[in-house]
Amino acid sequence: MMSERKITVEEVDAVEKPPRARVGETPMQPASAPESDGAKLERKRDYLEGFLNAEKAAPDSAEEVKAAIVEALQSIYDPEIPVDIYNLGLIYGVEVTEDGDATVTMTLTTPHCPVAETMPGEVEVRTLSVPGVRDAEVKLVWDPPWDPSKMSDEARLELGML
Repeated sequence: MMSERKITVEEVDAVEKPPRARVGETPMQPASAPESDGAKLERKRDYLEGFLNAEKAAPDSAEEVKAAIVEALQSIYDPEIPVDIYNLGLIYGVEVTEDGDATVTMTLTTPHCPVAETMPGEVEVRTLSVPGVRDAEVKLVWDPPWDPSKMSDEARLELGML
């Protein structure tokens, strides 16, 4: 005969966000257990090794983190237009809390853009790669719609529109 188990439910108003794990926070392997040659070879094959091992100083303030995010976003280029998405005017806003939670509000040139499925994910990954960012959220909006007037002067010069 099966005994009946009772499940209790507790209602809460809010839950504190857990800290995001960072690569540099993994515990070190004890000296008593040296890494085997096979394990070392597998670790060296990791294509992100150089990126993850790069020493980057964490910014001191939310404004410095915001500036670093903008710099990271300027390294993402629209595949059809040879201008980065920030100067193209696709980034409507970057907000960073003191806890390191970043929110990037962006749009695309059209809702039928070929990178509509991948671009927001790339923006999130690049934002998360910035030191000092604990969590990132990308909000894709269509209002106001993008138009060429949102481009920076640098983008217009690059495209021969000045």
